[in-house]
Amino acid sequence: MKPTSTSPSTPGVEGVDSGAAAPTELEQLRSELAAQQARESRLANDFESFRRRTRQETETRATAQKNALILELLPAIDNLERALSPGTSIHSHQLQDGVAMTLTQLRQLLTKHGIESRDILGEQFDPHQHEAIAQRHNRTLPDQTIIAVTQRGYHQGSQVLRPTQVVVNDLTEPGPGHHGA
Repeated sequence: MKPTSTSPSTPGVEGVDSGAAAPTELEQLRSELAAQQARESRLANDFESFRRRTRQETETRATAQKNALILELLPAIDNLERALSPGTSIHSHQLQDGVAMTLTQLRQLLTKHGIESRDILGEQFDPHQHEAIAQRHNRTLPDQTIIAVTQRGYHQGSQVLRPTQVVVNDLTEPGPGHHGA
């Protein structure tokens, strides 16, 4: 019966044993491969999120720095506007032309960077965009109307960089405590 032990049934038994072990090892390798691919996918997603967040933070920081610079330029524009305002006595026509040209250049610089100012005289007061520094009582104008601008405001898109300082028409009647005896 020794020849029977070397018969094809012996390799079959060994084949079953090795065949049973092979799918187990194969399944284990496939499982490890799937786990490694999942880790790699998570790492790739995490890295992409990191890159996107870093890019957004860099853009936010750059915008904040640019706005800080622009806010530093605004007082110079204010001074140039005061120098050109009606009633200012400038004796030299050339000086006035030079100041006007400088003011134009500064305004173009602001426009280039998306910073805008608009004329709001006669518009309705908006506390989100305007700063009321005084009130006047004029019955010929609508209530809460801007009747004077004392300092220009600037915005970039919908973001207010500096509110416009204004004088507002106030038609509310003074209370009983304000009437004299």
